[in-house]
Amino acid sequence: MQGETATKPHLKILLCAPRGFCAGVDRAIQIVELALQKYGAPVYVRHEIVHNKFVVESLRNKGAVFVEELDEIPVKDRPVIFSAHGVPKSVPEAAQQANLFYLDATCPLVSKVHKEAMIHNKRDREILLIGHAGHPEVIGTMGQLPEGAVTLIETDEDARSYQPKTEKQLAWISQTTLSVDDTAEIVRILKERFPDIAEPHKDDICYATTNRQEAVKHIAPMSDAVVVVGAPNSSNSQRLREVAERSGCEKAVLIQRATDLDWTDFESISTLGITAGASAPEVLVEEIVDAFREQFDVTVETVTTAREDIAFNLPRELRDMGAAAE
Repeated sequence: MQGETATKPHLKILLCAPRGFCAGVDRAIQIVELALQKYGAPVYVRHEIVHNKFVVESLRNKGAVFVEELDEIPVKDRPVIFSAHGVPKSVPEAAQQANLFYLDATCPLVSKVHKEAMIHNKRDREILLIGHAGHPEVIGTMGQLPEGAVTLIETDEDARSYQPKTEKQLAWISQTTLSVDDTAEIVRILKERFPDIAEPHKDDICYATTNRQEAVKHIAPMSDAVVVVGAPNSSNSQRLREVAERSGCEKAVLIQRATDLDWTDFESISTLGITAGASAPEVLVEEIVDAFREQFDVTVETVTTAREDIAFNLPRELRDMGAAAE
């Protein structure tokens, strides 16, 4: 280019904190990495350990082999790991019958919902699960009990039209990665219709989902556009994009990598919000910030709405490895 370099337009980036990995995702990834160190490759993982292509590819390069069902595992002498989303009871039962050694990376907050479902069932309650059909977490939670024991409620309309099957007391539980506001409205409808419905002692929507949504609500009204870093099959990431739109930002996009950026989405903006779903690594956030630095004169402001210091214990079989890694 002849003459002086054109001046880049200024862009203020509001970087949400907290963002990215939650304790459950961090633990699940660590389980795969430590299993590879302890047992060697290959280690098999049933379903994506977390919903992020970058994470899955990184673990695949280290020796993890991802399968959708146990019968795809060609050998019986290698460990198999269950994903952070949880699995139906039939999966560990099938692993035991096949003499497979397995490690369960289910997020402890998902396991909490599983236990709630089983307690409600023991107390002879009719169970309603608020969640999205087909999501692995919902499949796993419904699979803790016999078929028909749990009814899925996806929408406000489902809550309004639901008719109890029995005279039993109702109870509700929920997927951990839902929109806080959407779930609150469904619960409001259920409680209005069924005042005696039993509910969780503590919200089933996990702290990380809640915190990330609150952070986005804070920055969205100040942003001309919001970028959510995450995978299209990540429920919590999709909810962040929806929350940004509802909170006053007309342009909210969900992308996996900097190469997915469509620069026409960011013409004439002066303030950009960035967050990341709970399964998106920080390196991808940094990659996207760097991409914007190439196009704009960037200043970054971290907007902190909560602080997280939660950590979950590793499975017993890997605790010696975890302690050695610290």
